[in-house]
Amino acid sequence: MAEKQTTLVCLVAVTVLLLIQVVESDIGVNWGTISLHRMSPSTVVDLLKDNKIQKVKLFDADPDVMKGLMGSGLEVMVGIPNDMLALLSSSVAASDLWVSQNVSRYMVKGGVNIRYVAVGNEPFLTSYSGQYQSYVVPAMTNLQESLAKANLARNVKLVVPCNADAYESSLPSQGTFRPELTQIITQLVSFLNSNGSPFVVNIYPFLSLYGNSDFPQDYAFFEGTTHAVTDGPNVYSNAFDGNLDTLIAALAKIGYSQMPIVIGEVGWPTDGAISANLTAARVFNQGLAKHVLSNKGTPLRPGVPPMDVYLFSLFDEGAKSVLPGNFERHWGIFSFDGQSKYPLNLGNGPLKNAKDVQYLPYRWCVANPYKNLAEAANHFKIACSYADCTTLNYGGSCYGIGAKGNISYAFNSYYQLQKQNPRSCDFDGLGMVTFLNPSIGECRFLVGVSDHTTSSGFMLHNNWISVLIILWDAWLFLM
Repeated sequence: MAEKQTTLVCLVAVTVLLLIQVVESDIGVNWGTISLHRMSPSTVVDLLKDNKIQKVKLFDADPDVMKGLMGSGLEVMVGIPNDMLALLSSSVAASDLWVSQNVSRYMVKGGVNIRYVAVGNEPFLTSYSGQYQSYVVPAMTNLQESLAKANLARNVKLVVPCNADAYESSLPSQGTFRPELTQIITQLVSFLNSNGSPFVVNIYPFLSLYGNSDFPQDYAFFEGTTHAVTDGPNVYSNAFDGNLDTLIAALAKIGYSQMPIVIGEVGWPTDGAISANLTAARVFNQGLAKHVLSNKGTPLRPGVPPMDVYLFSLFDEGAKSVLPGNFERHWGIFSFDGQSKYPLNLGNGPLKNAKDVQYLPYRWCVANPYKNLAEAANHFKIACSYADCTTLNYGGSCYGIGAKGNISYAFNSYYQLQKQNPRSCDFDGLGMVTFLNPSIGECRFLVGVSDHTTSSGFMLHNNWISVLIILWDAWLFLM
């Protein structure tokens, strides 16, 4: 009998050990839609599935995006904007309506696999000066009640993506939440814990580097550093682990040392700042993927990686605010047209490009070389007020292409945004259409994507026409 009990105990121990070992992190993506050139949601969903990206985080519940996700099987986190928190915190009826319109209607057979609802986005951010703080927990309480009424509370979990500025310390083990947040974060984490939800945090080593000239550059990456941080018995060789363990220590101090953690946003931009470029983004994101998928965890949680990690982001978003910096529009691992910017393996092989993207004809709007461009400054400003010209600024991929190049880039960006309407390349006679690609080095003059679906045969015909026109244009240029 004793031998049987011993055997049973051993089997249980082995089973528990196996269960612990199979806990693995998964890499998803943030799909933002503040874009100037948007691809159809169905094309984006196909892109995600082709790359075996199974989890996607949204910042709202855009009906077109949600319809595109119907039947995809992808695990989805939908978001509630911060400016809705006040209403949802004060009205159960408003909460019921939001859940009905943005969750229940999609969670049907063959519908959308909504796993999380993000209540706000970084509502405790220092720069918000506390304007959303008091709304978060009441809004979550109402939303939880609404989910329960809809019989969805078991399947859909509420979370609150927090910025890493919610906690602080000089060493990871000394991490604490900001004093003015301690009480509300404790309430929030208690709520999350009681409902089986993880703590979602956004971590950006790039911003640490960008905002602090003394920050050691190699510490932002995963390739090893000469500036390792020693914290008692633990040594940190990258900012990601140091930041994550600061959060883990802060959670432990309020009584939740085992709280599951999801990384809601992490990534590296490719343009718009000196340290934002293709090489740095590839090194960071590939190092991150390798680190996370190794499942080795952090010094304070060895062998326990974050539950999930959502890369920021899927695409560039050319209409985003540049108040944080020009890099804000260039976080995508894919460019606006679904083409991978650099080689990246997220655990399923190299990234695959979007298929059957329908481009506008291959033509560009540039400054007319035969015109006096002295009067172009006002046109340049107007074009860039509508289109994205952030790559022209210091640190950008188009910085230094000269005054004429700057004007041409602005003209073309506006022209493509206007779907190549001939009148949009006039600029009082200072613009002209060309069929010769004016891109210079790494400075890419884009061609927009079409709003409508076109058969592949028609696009092939158009491409041949474009080739012939380009050859004709080149011949005329050489004459």
